[in-house]
Amino acid sequence: MIQSLRAWSAHMISGSRALAVVASIGAVGAAVPVFVPPSIAAAPIGFADVADQALPAYVDVLVRQRVAARPGAPQAQQQQQPGGPFDQFFRDFFDQLPNNNQQPAERAVNSQGSGFIIDKAGYVVTNNHVIAEADEVTIVMHDGTRLLAKILGRDERADLAVLKVEAGRELPALRWGDSNTARVGDWILAIGNPYGMGGTVTAGIISARARNINAGPYDDFIQTDASINRGNSGGPLLNSTGEVVGINTAIYSPNGASVGIGFSIPANMAKPIVQQIIEFGRPRRGWLGVRVQSVTDEMALSLGLGRARGALIGGVSEGGPAAVGGILPNDIVLKFAGRDVADMQALPRIVAETLVDATVDVQVVRQIAGKSETKDLRVKVGELTETAVAALTPAAPAAAPSKESLGMSLTSLTAELRQQYGVAAETKGVLVTGVTAQTDAALRRIQPGDVIIEVGQQEVQSPEQLQQMIDLTKAQNRNSVLILLRQRNGEMRFVALGLG
Repeated sequence: MIQSLRAWSAHMISGSRALAVVASIGAVGAAVPVFVPPSIAAAPIGFADVADQALPAYVDVLVRQRVAARPGAPQAQQQQQPGGPFDQFFRDFFDQLPNNNQQPAERAVNSQGSGFIIDKAGYVVTNNHVIAEADEVTIVMHDGTRLLAKILGRDERADLAVLKVEAGRELPALRWGDSNTARVGDWILAIGNPYGMGGTVTAGIISARARNINAGPYDDFIQTDASINRGNSGGPLLNSTGEVVGINTAIYSPNGASVGIGFSIPANMAKPIVQQIIEFGRPRRGWLGVRVQSVTDEMALSLGLGRARGALIGGVSEGGPAAVGGILPNDIVLKFAGRDVADMQALPRIVAETLVDATVDVQVVRQIAGKSETKDLRVKVGELTETAVAALTPAAPAAAPSKESLGMSLTSLTAELRQQYGVAAETKGVLVTGVTAQTDAALRRIQPGDVIIEVGQQEVQSPEQLQQMIDLTKAQNRNSVLILLRQRNGEMRFVALGLG
């Protein structure tokens, strides 16, 4: 593999030189311009210098967990297996299976992963899933030094953990790079412990940026084709100068082995979390106190926003930072702390990266009296805690108009209908009792038992009032109307229904 990589690199270099000769001679002696991509002309002949610099700061992470044995179960069947809901994106949990035929009351499960030293004082970064449920963690440095590690803190949401080792001396350490400047096509190196084989270096390029693989609320992964296998989790992804631009976390694979699709946590996301764990023993994430929803093309058109962008506020926590700062349900957040909010996924990530207690500018679009207006607000960011999350009120979504309107049969709520459809006493709005097939309402999955809370961002109490809001929207020459819907499963969401 190393030989073929060097041969390929040499071929690319010689090819660029040949192109340069053609450019100077041309077909008939005249100068002919030939484009030589700088990434090819500057392709590295090898990665030995980066590997020499990085390997001393790389560590294998050995984990031991003591678990109760299941009576009567063969030892091989009792070994902990990787799994969970993340079936396609394999968490690189490598189990070693020391075995015997006895049935002890307690047994040890050993697993291995990767990590790297980020500070000379002995702070080690790895993935949380590598050391999850660990009773004992040991790191093995590239020179064979073994050190018992203390779990300093962890962040389950971002899948990061920080270990601390005492070596009695300064340790070699890697430095963070700027992952925001890393580009698709850049050369990168991955170092890890694939299948327990120890520090292994693989090379490739950045294949894509900002990948969402449904691993958590802050997905923003770097995708790479560098070979990453089970055991590589927690290892560094390095740029051509040896800086850490990512932390290898997951792979996509139909068979558990590398197929050239790996994912790394960007350094710019990991760095503040690691620093907070070192300082406070836990991450301190910014919290806004809202529930968000995607802005669809239909919603953008209904609100006069143009293209779909920003994050739609579906609910606001009472007394939370957003409520205090003046953010309202139905607002669309376009900018937060000076950063553009491209979509729904971007806002939680940006807020989480914002310093707790910082007061920031927030730009929202709000519909007032049927017209969209831009509002500039100031919000003091809170801290995300379990209590804060639990206090968040459910988001409020949308529905539609009158007795027979927009493909829906509508009626006012009564005590009997509340009991029949399971609608809570505090819920106000217009009840959907039927939906005509093949209508926009049916395509938007509105169903009997749903309650329309708002139409055009105004509360509705009767089918007649709802129809009036529809007529007003049509009079404004709009093609769709935004409704807030509470569905029978308790979910609340916004829906834009066509008026044609």
